[in-house]
Amino acid sequence: MVPVKIKRNIFNKLYKEIQAPEISILLGARQVGKTTLLKQIKTRAHRDGYKVCYFDLESSADLARLSGNDQDIVKTITSSGDVILIDEFHYLKNASKLFKEIYDANNKVKIYASGSSSLEIHRHLKESLAGRYRKTMIFPFSYEENKRTPHKMLNEYLKWGGMPGLVHRETDAEKMALLENIVNTYISKDIKALIKEENIRAFNSMLYYLAQNQGSLTVYANIARDVGLAESTIARYFEIMSQTYVCYIISSYSNNLANELKKSKKNYLFDIGIRNTLLKDFRCANKRPDKGSLYETFVLLYLILLITPHREIKFWRTKKDVEVDFILVQNRQPVPIEVKSNLNSTRIPAGLKSFIRAYPDTKIGFVINETQEDKIQFLDTEIYFLPFEKIDKIEGLLEILD
Repeated sequence: MVPVKIKRNIFNKLYKEIQAPEISILLGARQVGKTTLLKQIKTRAHRDGYKVCYFDLESSADLARLSGNDQDIVKTITSSGDVILIDEFHYLKNASKLFKEIYDANNKVKIYASGSSSLEIHRHLKESLAGRYRKTMIFPFSYEENKRTPHKMLNEYLKWGGMPGLVHRETDAEKMALLENIVNTYISKDIKALIKEENIRAFNSMLYYLAQNQGSLTVYANIARDVGLAESTIARYFEIMSQTYVCYIISSYSNNLANELKKSKKNYLFDIGIRNTLLKDFRCANKRPDKGSLYETFVLLYLILLITPHREIKFWRTKKDVEVDFILVQNRQPVPIEVKSNLNSTRIPAGLKSFIRAYPDTKIGFVINETQEDKIQFLDTEIYFLPFEKIDKIEGLLEILD
């Protein structure tokens, strides 16, 4: 099979940073494509005339090259090239201190560094790199990127997700094996190093619980009862999953109305294929009882890519269980987004109407669904019905808020 090369949407942004003095940090879960991006930067930089050096710190030989006292390591890095790429940089002892020294010395070397062990990385970054690095989150393939692969159809994306390694797997058995390996590696390497051995099985049970109940309100007490752990332990495990990039925690939206839930949270796994692996269910969406959850996760994974310093994602629910799946807040202005897997008309969902009545300054809202495409005015709000395949239109329509 001829290797398929997919250019990531984030590549141009990352490569432009080659002129910036800050350390460029790539973060994300295991096997989302950080190493591939570093190697693509390496190839492009070499072609553009830079002297390039690549260190893979999961290689004992490369790790040995960057060992010894700090002065020797700094000398090795700064003398190795104009552009230095360091994969899994958290294995580098005193990484933030070394990067700070290189940056503060106004050395002309450009450093790109990647990692997935977030608990270690955050400790490195907060110690001494404040103001000296640029952080970029790397995610699995978006639906837009996935359309450039051989598995381009929406139903394929809802079955296998967006892990880049799937591009090179032809059979269903090969794809399932890859996803199973990613889950097992996460548990055997990241999680085993962070929790007690006797709690690994309980952690596995919690992962399954999250997959099974994805998109529902997360009640730690209920999970603790089901998996046999203390509520505080469950809260810690969710934080670990968030810090290792496999779980997104979404908080509730509230303007302090009396009938709103204030501190509730929902949790989503970072990839649809990983969730399907945990559930051991790779049927087509239309044959599954959790079809709605699949589509809801699909929409969330798109919205996450829109996050910038002036945007955040929430959900909305009242004490009477009136809800809107997602609230995208841009410049403090709420954009309600409802997801409907089955919709036969452009009738505005009741939850969306309730939100707009509660927040009459809402300018725009969305109903993402399988078939309907239209624009309807409700009070002073424009409601756009968009099919899942046209979800990319949301970003352009948000310009109304600028």
